[in-house]
Amino acid sequence: MIQSGARNLKISSICLVVAVYSGATAAATVTEQAILERLAQLEANQSKMEAELQKRDARIRELEQRLAPAAGAPDEVHTVSVAPTVTATNPIAVSKTQTPEIGRFNPGGGGYTIAETPEGSVNFAAWTYVRYLNQKALNKDYTDSFGRTYDLNLRNDFQVNKVNLTFHGWLYDPAFRYLLYTWTSNTSQGQGAQVVVAGNLKYRFSDALDVGIGIDALPGSRSMYGTFPLFLKVDNRTMADEFFRPSYTTGIWSSGELAEGLSYKLMVGNNLSQLGVNASQLDDGLETWSGRIQWLPTTGEFGPQAGYGDFTWHKDLATMVGLSATYSQEDRQSQPGTEDINNSQIRLSDGTRLFTPDAFNTGGRVDNAVYQMVSLDSGMKYRGFSLEGAYFWRWVDDFKVDGDIPVDDLFDHGFEIQTSYMFKPRRLQGYIATSKIFGEYGDPWDAAVGLNWFPMHERLVRINTELLYINKSAVGYSSIPYVVGGDGAVFNTNVEMKF
Repeated sequence: MIQSGARNLKISSICLVVAVYSGATAAATVTEQAILERLAQLEANQSKMEAELQKRDARIRELEQRLAPAAGAPDEVHTVSVAPTVTATNPIAVSKTQTPEIGRFNPGGGGYTIAETPEGSVNFAAWTYVRYLNQKALNKDYTDSFGRTYDLNLRNDFQVNKVNLTFHGWLYDPAFRYLLYTWTSNTSQGQGAQVVVAGNLKYRFSDALDVGIGIDALPGSRSMYGTFPLFLKVDNRTMADEFFRPSYTTGIWSSGELAEGLSYKLMVGNNLSQLGVNASQLDDGLETWSGRIQWLPTTGEFGPQAGYGDFTWHKDLATMVGLSATYSQEDRQSQPGTEDINNSQIRLSDGTRLFTPDAFNTGGRVDNAVYQMVSLDSGMKYRGFSLEGAYFWRWVDDFKVDGDIPVDDLFDHGFEIQTSYMFKPRRLQGYIATSKIFGEYGDPWDAAVGLNWFPMHERLVRINTELLYINKSAVGYSSIPYVVGGDGAVFNTNVEMKF
């Protein structure tokens, strides 16, 4: 009986051990499944976090560009600035209590820090390029819409086309900023506006209200909204953009960010293009205004300065839509010269300047006119590819004439399309650009194919080569490859530096 009890006890013990082992195995299986599920959840969370970090990094790059004004021209003044106050979400702003740092390099065109103290900062930036231009393949003359024939001055030369030296920073209050610059156009040696010394002052009240006064770009097209000089081309736009756009003037403006990815700029100025025009040439009215609203619906950014081309290689689809409008009452004596820096002339679509005496070959002269222009543009960037375009509408009317002219008003419209691809990220970019004007005095167009090589993997230095074809160009002056009336091929190569 004792043996039987012992045997039963042994059997019971074995059963207990088996039961415990089975339960442990089942528990281990459940635990393993839970761990796998947890790992899957963590991986999903990590992927989501990485996506958010990419979006945040892109946003930070955009903020850095807005905080650091680029070197040189007025249209390099960023239209939407970020409050220069240190916060948890704005760690890159200047603090009035931080340790002074001299000689720091500021990426994105911000240049080098010369001085940084609790009372203010001074930064120095520069931009320049050397161009080889060959226009020898163009026809030697052209005939305008009124039967007048002109000889063309064709070029084949090297030029240090422009030099921009910029000082920018803040004084006493980081919200109060200044931009002072010297801007030369070496192709206009001897002209009255070969050198411009100018600038502006700005004070930031809030994200949505950044007020400036001084010389700045009228935001009448996308290329006039802080994208300069981040063009696919070097320092020139398509023919249609050059023909329709306003230019730079002295005035007052407000810009800001109304919501994430939604920005604006409104400006009241002296005229369409003041560089090279002295105060005594202006009338006694402030009758020029321009405004733009821009929306970045998908990623909330469009690369540094919302420039052209996808140099930064967007991993997510970035999109942009913009609408601009400009109104100006113009008079004959307030027009800039044909060689004044980055001028904007009101022209007929055959290139004839509206305010030229006997412009219509009828003996009459236009003394006053009203210019109105609207542009609608959009673009997308994805993994090195970009597709960007714009449409322009322009009305010129309310003429005051000395003598007779054959029209009461003018209406011209046109478009531009630009596409590019980074064949090697941050190194080699190819692009195609074309535009056309549908005008009352001809339908000129242009097309270009080019390569941009960035030897230092940054936009600070690039070598550009472009072959341009123009058909009866409606624009032209010596600092751009176009010549008025030009018909044929133009070749240019540029070496550009910007820091």
